[in-house]
Amino acid sequence: QVQLVESGGGLVQAGGSLRLSCAATGRTSSVHVMGWFRQAPGKEREFVGGIPWHIGNTMYADSVKGRFTISRDNAKNMVNLQMNSLKPEDTALYYCAASTDSGLSWSGLKSVSAYGYWGLGTQVTVSS
Repeated sequence: QVQLVESGGGLVQAGGSLRLSCAATGRTSSVHVMGWFRQAPGKEREFVGGIPWHIGNTMYADSVKGRFTISRDNAKNMVNLQMNSLKPEDTALYYCAASTDSGLSWSGLKSVSAYGYWGLGTQVTVSS
């Protein structure tokens, strides 16, 4: 089992920044990929970005590319999401997720179903 806890959400004006963090505990040695997703009211949960646990490559949704950056701290079992130039359409509940699938393809990173562990989410609200 892997437990995930997000933190760092809040209210920010458009153009501002926020940094989300995700702390992983439990069987973190089984984690192969960490991902960030978000879900706005009335919409489906969508991929924001992902990072393999053991290599440095990152993947981002087109909507956040160039504005959001994922980083990880393996020693602390934490993954961060730095969000800059925030827009009102970034408003959502942001979730951290972990996948223990060692055969996950690069394109599979974007799929909600690839992740077996989820945090409870942290709210990000961007005012115009």
